[in-house]
Amino acid sequence: MNVLLAVPVVVPLLGAAAALLMRRAPRLQQGVAVAALAAVVAVTGLLLRATADGTVLAGQAGAWRAPLGITVVADPLSALMLAVSAVVLLVVQLFAIGQDIAGLSRAMPQVFHPIYLVLTAGVCLSFLAGDLFNLFVGFEMMLTASYALITQAPTRARVRASMIYTVVSLTSSILFLTGIALVYGLTGTVNLADVAVKLGSAPEELRMVLALLFLVVFGIKAALVPMHFWLPDSYPVAITRISAIFAALLTKVAVYAIIRTQTLLFGRDDITAVLLCIAVATMVVGIFGAMVQDDINRLMSFALVSHIGFMIFGLGLNSVAGLAGVIVYLVHHIVVQAGLFLVNGLIRQYVGHSSLRAMRGLNTVSPVLSVYFFLPAMSLAGLPPMSGFVAKAALFQAAVGAGGWPVYTALAAGVATSLLTVIAVFRVWVRGFWGTPMPDMVEARERLKRGSHLGGLRVMATMTGVMVAAGLAVAAAAGPLSELAFVAAHDLLNGSAYIEAVLGEGAR
Repeated sequence: MNVLLAVPVVVPLLGAAAALLMRRAPRLQQGVAVAALAAVVAVTGLLLRATADGTVLAGQAGAWRAPLGITVVADPLSALMLAVSAVVLLVVQLFAIGQDIAGLSRAMPQVFHPIYLVLTAGVCLSFLAGDLFNLFVGFEMMLTASYALITQAPTRARVRASMIYTVVSLTSSILFLTGIALVYGLTGTVNLADVAVKLGSAPEELRMVLALLFLVVFGIKAALVPMHFWLPDSYPVAITRISAIFAALLTKVAVYAIIRTQTLLFGRDDITAVLLCIAVATMVVGIFGAMVQDDINRLMSFALVSHIGFMIFGLGLNSVAGLAGVIVYLVHHIVVQAGLFLVNGLIRQYVGHSSLRAMRGLNTVSPVLSVYFFLPAMSLAGLPPMSGFVAKAALFQAAVGAGGWPVYTALAAGVATSLLTVIAVFRVWVRGFWGTPMPDMVEARERLKRGSHLGGLRVMATMTGVMVAAGLAVAAAAGPLSELAFVAAHDLLNGSAYIEAVLGEGAR
């Protein structure tokens, strides 16, 4: 089983090389890209099954013993994130193929698929990396690919957004390298398990500084307030296939890195107050930003920022129940955000824009599209029995169990944010989907139906339906998912299983 740890990284890279060589044969290129991602989905499913009971799998490149070589590790959390991410990546890729078949995108498909597979390899390496440097490499693979993807079908707005995104990401990367250098200077290693052991004897002040530095590094990438300003200016202007995968995964990879480093390396109670303050600020600022937006994509981008705060809230509880709630929330949010941005992409095909000021009657134009929006939107708002309700209930229950006025303050902010999210999504629902449809919307629908791209549109709608159904499946599987989340949370707070799997028994 350890041999499979390299597959989620190696196969997409080989697929990217093959797809690039086949750029003059688009159908063959698409087949290779889909086959590579399908293989990743299958392997990550096997890894999730192997680690679901708390088993930690560790592999060493070149048979070098840790901490000298490149270490890849799969535990319940990383395996779950890999499996969910691989499914979302595959669905979005099929959506993109449908968009190319329909001829509704100005992106370059012959370039898109190789870059997309490099992005996939970066995401998988970030989840599997067992040392800080290869975590950095995973982020850079992911971000380098995203630089190229965000400028697909370039416009003035997209070029401006890519510049903001690039500058902010490079700043975070420089801070990340600085943090790695400081950790290496203090411990003589960058292997996560070895660092966790050696940091135990480091001075308290240095550990606190490093914990805050890595929180800033990954907080920029996760769009935590006040480091969030770049996201609402970047994600909404990208084409649908890009904004969907960015919203679903890139910030969640950063949240995963925050969870991994703050629990394994710096697990300490005196930073929980900082985490709770950041969580409250992120929830409140994000949702207030969403409330004043008239563009659906910008509204959803601010809502994305807001709901990252819920994950930091759960981490700040510093308990098994709180971390289990975060893990459930991560899975729910990845699926729901991907679904909502795909729906917004379909809305753009019917309407030509995503502005609520010039949109109404979508329910009459496309009843299926209204259902596709309603279900994930209600899940984002946290209404029962959707997956968002399950995730928020787990977090709120953990907060009540933790107690204390800082926790109750964050809990109140979470409840208020949930109520405001309901108002925000219902505003989209009422203004965009009800009323008499505008003439240009009806004409656009008829034009799409008569056009030669009807087959591609069906593929896009089918993949959007698959993502919406996946959100419902998360709610239906709440029981098994919660059990897995508790296993993962226990291992995160304990850390001994991870360390022993990498360094051997008795390492701690």
